[in-house]
Amino acid sequence: MSEHDANLPNIETTEFDIPSLGKVTESSLPATHKPRILLLYGSLRERSYSRFAVEESARLLNAFGAETRIFNPAGLPQPDTEDESHPKVKELRELMIWSEGQVWCSPERHGSMTSIFKSQIDWMPLSIGAVRPTQGKTLAVMQVCGGSQSFNAVNQMRILGRWMRMVTIPNQSSVAKAFLEFEEDGRMKASSYYNRIVDVMEELVKFTLLLRDNKGYFVDRYSERVESAEKLSQRVNQRSI
Repeated sequence: MSEHDANLPNIETTEFDIPSLGKVTESSLPATHKPRILLLYGSLRERSYSRFAVEESARLLNAFGAETRIFNPAGLPQPDTEDESHPKVKELRELMIWSEGQVWCSPERHGSMTSIFKSQIDWMPLSIGAVRPTQGKTLAVMQVCGGSQSFNAVNQMRILGRWMRMVTIPNQSSVAKAFLEFEEDGRMKASSYYNRIVDVMEELVKFTLLLRDNKGYFVDRYSERVESAEKLSQRVNQRSI
């Protein structure tokens, strides 16, 4: 590549930042509280296997040293039928902001995540004031299946997590024939499916510990810095008119 080819004439040099390992931690202090993990599930059935999987995950997360909260979607209105003052909407949004990582678990229904699960995400705006409630948070995705193992729901949730600017961990869980994998009291039986959920929760805590103190650096974007600089310039210029 010639010296001419290496030129970047379209770059705003004042906003162009070269990543380095030293910048990852230079402006942050390590948090001392437990990692805060919010868990969401996608079924309102009394015997809900996605809820059972989330409850089992919460037990594991607590054992790994995290603090967990599970959101119950019962009573959450469909998006656009109420406003953000609805108590369940306020509860969900407050938990979203509180969390540093999340677990999403949905049954697969008609080859996709359920509407119960999706409506929880649809209540999340891309921004609340100047704060993006999900940006930079870690995410683990899981699904439960009524039949053979499938990955349609977790694949869709990965897309959804990316859209919400979350950091989705590599590992995931899909529990086939979930009705065979849980005891009558809702506890999960010992199995390779259970072991995978242990793996996923362990990995989620690791990624959350790594990223939560440095989220500001990792989600800082050139395009947004340029946009902010342009807005500042417009405001200063308007004052001088």
